[in-house]
Amino acid sequence: MPNLIIIRHGQSEWNLENRFTGDTNIGLTAAGKAEAKNAGVLIKGYPLDAAYTSVLKRAIDTLQIILTTTGNFLLPITRDAALNERRYGDLQGLNKAETIKKYGEAQVLLWRRSYNVVPPNGESLKDTYDRVVPYYKNEILPKLSAGKNILIVAHGNSLRALMMYLENISETAIVDVSLATGLPRLYQFDEAMALKKAFYIQP
Repeated sequence: MPNLIIIRHGQSEWNLENRFTGDTNIGLTAAGKAEAKNAGVLIKGYPLDAAYTSVLKRAIDTLQIILTTTGNFLLPITRDAALNERRYGDLQGLNKAETIKKYGEAQVLLWRRSYNVVPPNGESLKDTYDRVVPYYKNEILPKLSAGKNILIVAHGNSLRALMMYLENISETAIVDVSLATGLPRLYQFDEAMALKKAFYIQP
């Protein structure tokens, strides 16, 4: 019965500053590094065979801290841009509160949380889904099907897209789904790769 663990990277510098980050390559804060270490503590008892992450620094660093904490120094790691955060286009770097003042709360909420609405020159969650899920099916699912235990460390929206697929979350329901930084979510499958359980690993 293979396990899949997904973890959103720890708090980034732009998370702290309440900015739209998207695929801008921003590092972790001290709090984000602590969240990554805590995630490692939480998953320490779970065996892992391979890890996947995006090509963005905050996810790569989170994964490294997790593997150092768990002692998995030799775990095979694959980095791929398919797991990158959703691109926010012209909004990247802007303060979210200031953006709400300029465009209105309803419009900004649509850009941030809806499935189909595209921010100016950016990606919708659907666009993100359309690159994350095929990558999962082609690269990660075969390993899970072979009984391997997999860790994915990525981003809020790339992982929300994967959650939609794994948990059969609708386009309307995904609006209300969030993934906290540094909190591992575990998926357990049966031998036919049907999802048996999905839950957060708590202290």
